[in-house]
Amino acid sequence: MFDLKKMGFIRVGTAVPKVQIGDPMKNIEEISKLINQAAEEKVKVLVFPELCVTGYTCGDLFHQRLLLDKTEEALEKLVNTVIEIDMVIAVGLPILADNQLFNCAVILYKGEILGAVPKTFIPNYNEFYEKRWFSSAINRLSDRVILCGQEVPFHEQLLFRDSSSELCIGVEVCEDLWMTISPSAYHAQYGANLILNLSASNEVVGKKEYRDALVSQQSAKCLAAYVYVSAGQSESTTDVVFGGQTLIAENGSILEEQRFQESVITFCDIDMEKLMNERRKMNSFMNRPPDLDYTIINFNLGKTERTEQETTENCLKRYVDPYPFVPGRREDRDIRCQEIFTIQLTGLAQRLVKSGIKKAVLGISGGLDSTLALLVCKEAFDKLGYPQDNIIGVTMPGFGTTNRTNENAKLLMRELGIDVREIPITEACLQHFAAIGHDPAIQDITYENVQARERTQILMDLANREGGIVVGTGDLSELALGWCTYNGDHMSNYAVNAGIPKTLVKYLVSWYADTSQNTKVTKTLQDILATPISPELLPADRTGEIEQKTEEKIGSYDLHDFFLYHMMRWGYSPKKIFLLAELAFQDKFDSSEILRWLKVFYQRFFSQQFKRSCLPDGPKVGSVCLSPRGDWRMPSDASAEIWLKEVELLEKNKDCAKNRD
Repeated sequence: MFDLKKMGFIRVGTAVPKVQIGDPMKNIEEISKLINQAAEEKVKVLVFPELCVTGYTCGDLFHQRLLLDKTEEALEKLVNTVIEIDMVIAVGLPILADNQLFNCAVILYKGEILGAVPKTFIPNYNEFYEKRWFSSAINRLSDRVILCGQEVPFHEQLLFRDSSSELCIGVEVCEDLWMTISPSAYHAQYGANLILNLSASNEVVGKKEYRDALVSQQSAKCLAAYVYVSAGQSESTTDVVFGGQTLIAENGSILEEQRFQESVITFCDIDMEKLMNERRKMNSFMNRPPDLDYTIINFNLGKTERTEQETTENCLKRYVDPYPFVPGRREDRDIRCQEIFTIQLTGLAQRLVKSGIKKAVLGISGGLDSTLALLVCKEAFDKLGYPQDNIIGVTMPGFGTTNRTNENAKLLMRELGIDVREIPITEACLQHFAAIGHDPAIQDITYENVQARERTQILMDLANREGGIVVGTGDLSELALGWCTYNGDHMSNYAVNAGIPKTLVKYLVSWYADTSQNTKVTKTLQDILATPISPELLPADRTGEIEQKTEEKIGSYDLHDFFLYHMMRWGYSPKKIFLLAELAFQDKFDSSEILRWLKVFYQRFFSQQFKRSCLPDGPKVGSVCLSPRGDWRMPSDASAEIWLKEVELLEKNKDCAKNRD
């Protein structure tokens, strides 16, 4: 049973009530109903719109003392209603203080008013006339106010912190977000990782897109989650219409949104661990903030457990992308492929220009990685105006080379107009076996690595002879798993694929195939895409087809790239990665298979670091990179024990659950 809170998740929600303008008691009934709905869904933080207790569009009714008195009565009723509910609730209402009226967000938890946050920036332009009724937070005189018989912190610099987790909540109201420097920027510097915005933003053409951009960008700048909820359709439509837009964003990505709906809740699980890990990694985030007088108010949220009755599918209210390196939408994927390809060819072109070298040598196998490297070379030489036949592509058939891959390699090279050469390695490898006393009938690691190193020796020596550089073909996933021969395919003069995970390599090749004007190139690339991934170091089967399939040996690259992304990018533990993988791959891999390959991933990742410690140069293209000079510095003799023990505990728990069934 997983405690989702312990794993860094907090369920947050938004609610847009149907309001009766000027009837606080009626509105509290609606608010209470939505709170109960949210409680059934285990929401831990729920946000309502600006001035939802009265209605935002009361106008000069805000000057009526009766409305203000009834608002406080309604708030007291709400406070008493939520005593048993384990949820932080933010509601909007007007508050009298210092003989002024303030537009406030009031934060409740289990029958206690934790604090009231007055709005700082009061709009008074176009359709907004708030200064007619409300004062800015900067005009307040008091730091505390009496509400419902409780003495309550009353301040624009309040933070609300869960003492049992890393959750820290900051609050701003509507217009505050639209300012050059929003209060939430300071909240984040003082520790807030969840920003709540109670808003009343009317609908005009183009405004939704602008709000989307504001919320997503503010969550990115603050390395925070941002929950925005605006007043709904039941507000007065005398001159404007409100759409009740709600947005839940996390570090630049909008996770949930809705508009033009009322009396419903929207919720999802925010990953606080991700945000805090990112903040610790990005040490510039914690530059000393301005000297502000912040007050921290503590509360203590209960657990959110995944029960035995809950399946993986419904325990976590959050989409988990099984292919985190690959954009899901075709249009976004094409843009990403174009950008990555441009980074690769630019890196190679600059290396050629600055070294004064005008030739490149590649080993072309008819597989995905060498194909991508070849395409990058071709475009880099086009960009520089170098002749295509200055690219020397070498096929080096060995014991496991199949006709399919060899013919595809030669056909592609001919169509691209490069210098095609074939240098068989079988005789040289047999001579080497004899020299070191190895029986070629024993098809072990020596048998495989002799071939890989012979190929690299040929490429390096040929590059010396031709005055060129060897362009490496290995990808990021192979480097993570150490699925390369040390001083064999591990080595080159410039490794153009070093930052590309295997799951993305095929999309880059596919994108190139779709955009190529040469139908023979397209057809060949499509067949390469359909070929099983293999180093082709062991002999083919009796039909001449590939016998040695990489993913049967080390596991699916879909899983390994998923593990790599979440370990490297967010610093997650095996337990959390397993939970996410269960959800992401529920229709593709069962739990036992995920755990099996997760264990292989950690074993190989730690044991193969020595190969990554001496990698050749190559361009970083994404947020995950294994260059020892860039993103990843790890001792080659680091212990994997604590990671492997956590995987083994997961296996043990899984076996126990099976036995109970």
